[in-house]
Amino acid sequence: MAAGGFCKLPNGSVVVALNLPSPAGSAGDSVRFLVLAQNRARALTRLRNLGLRAVYLRGNAAPPTPDEVTAVLHHPDGLIWRTAPDNGVDLSQELWHPIRALLRRPTPQL
Repeated sequence: MAAGGFCKLPNGSVVVALNLPSPAGSAGDSVRFLVLAQNRARALTRLRNLGLRAVYLRGNAAPPTPDEVTAVLHHPDGLIWRTAPDNGVDLSQELWHPIRALLRRPTPQL
């Protein structure tokens, strides 16, 4: 089950954070997605429209931290990711990535 949570901002929009298995197919890897949207349903719809079909938010066990909220607010797409903190990765060295960097398909080698 994916851990996740949300927080409501003063302007009424919502930041949703979800830890999901990596869509790139790496075994055992998980990623933390941050989505900025008008409400929780729209945030989950944005992820589903990108091909992450089985995305649900149950509860608020892992809400976004203030640093994560700041990161997603300053990104033009409002949808970013990085390696989930439970993988033992030093997150102080890893930056947030735009979603197109994760979902980009490798170019065929001729």
